[in-house]
Amino acid sequence: MPLKTPISQQIRNLSKISGRALALSRRLSSASRGLKRTGTEASSHVAKPLRTDALDIPVSDISLEEAERRALEQRGQFLARQDMWEILGREIRDLDRERAVTAGGMSKADLLALGARSDVTAPVLAAFADPGLMPQHAPRHGLRDLEGVLDDHPHDYGVALVVINAYIDIAWAWRGDGGIADIPADRRREFETKMARAADILDRFSPFEHDSPALAATRCALLAAQAGADQRIVDDYEDLIELDPANPRHMRAFGNHLLPRWFGSYQQLEIGARRSAVLTRDIWGMGGYAWTYLDALAVDPTAIEMLDVDFFLDAMRDILQRRPDQHIVNTFAAFCAVTLQQDRFPSSQATQLARAFDWILRDHLREVHPVIWAMAHEDPTRASGPAALDSIARDGEKRALRRIASHFAAEIRQGARIVFDESGPMVISPR
Repeated sequence: MPLKTPISQQIRNLSKISGRALALSRRLSSASRGLKRTGTEASSHVAKPLRTDALDIPVSDISLEEAERRALEQRGQFLARQDMWEILGREIRDLDRERAVTAGGMSKADLLALGARSDVTAPVLAAFADPGLMPQHAPRHGLRDLEGVLDDHPHDYGVALVVINAYIDIAWAWRGDGGIADIPADRRREFETKMARAADILDRFSPFEHDSPALAATRCALLAAQAGADQRIVDDYEDLIELDPANPRHMRAFGNHLLPRWFGSYQQLEIGARRSAVLTRDIWGMGGYAWTYLDALAVDPTAIEMLDVDFFLDAMRDILQRRPDQHIVNTFAAFCAVTLQQDRFPSSQATQLARAFDWILRDHLREVHPVIWAMAHEDPTRASGPAALDSIARDGEKRALRRIASHFAAEIRQGARIVFDESGPMVISPR
């Protein structure tokens, strides 16, 4: 079975297209600031008589998230272009130690570093993405330039993160998708060489000594090219989770890498999820169990056979009680209402989990985040261009509204409106 792109790479890919994706999804919002209310335009897409215009629920305008991400990437690019590496390194370190994230959960340090390396990596990635170009046409001088910068700042781990992740990005461009045995020998050699160089640089810095989740996350990203990764994965990810237990992205990546297609097994996934729950108990209650399984289940439905359904449901409740922000609420609402409803989840366990949409909707959901609902159905990083991204974003909003409307089908067919406010959905009967 061909390997999927690792979750760390998916996050990098998503951050690269986020500007376009979020801009496109913003077209779904009205000209008003903040939140809009759904209207009759949504109902025109519904094939069945059930009317989504009976819903009065805010749809998030994520322009602020888009602007914040773009500003961080542009800041990193500007500082690199001006050779202001001392300032750049300090800002990356400060954001990393603060565990600073955007409203959507993206690491601000990662976004700053992404912008700083973009002039080096973007031309290489573009060469590999164009079928008309051969790999040998990819520029090669950029990494040498970054090595020179690293020589000038050998003890600055912020600068090192820019260089290391440039090597990782370009290594994956050489490798491509598919099983490692299917990769041509020359491209496999380039992948391994660049990942090895990234590992050599990373070895200079201790994540715990520098109190750096970014260094620990980069160590986990390098597992894909290291011998004995199956022996290291638990220790490396537990180090990362211990450094940054409030960030669920680390547990989600951990679960994905514990799948048999990577470095683990279904039994190891179950054990790892329980360990995550214990490690993050002070912050998430038992929520670490659900976070670790979340992406693993979306990638591999077979993983549900080992799942403790009651534990997962309790874990979701713990998460939403402790962190009721709408980004997280939409993540679990879409998981239950969209991901688990796909034909590849025929099991009774999936049905039990999917029923949780009822209490998530009534007790926690207060607005719709369209991109999250789109991602619950398909991976936006697979989109082929702006038109495809626009289609995915539109599909996310329509999918969310249809699913919410179907939950109140009886009331809507009787002419009621469903109005959401801070206390939850209210059924307004016709007079």
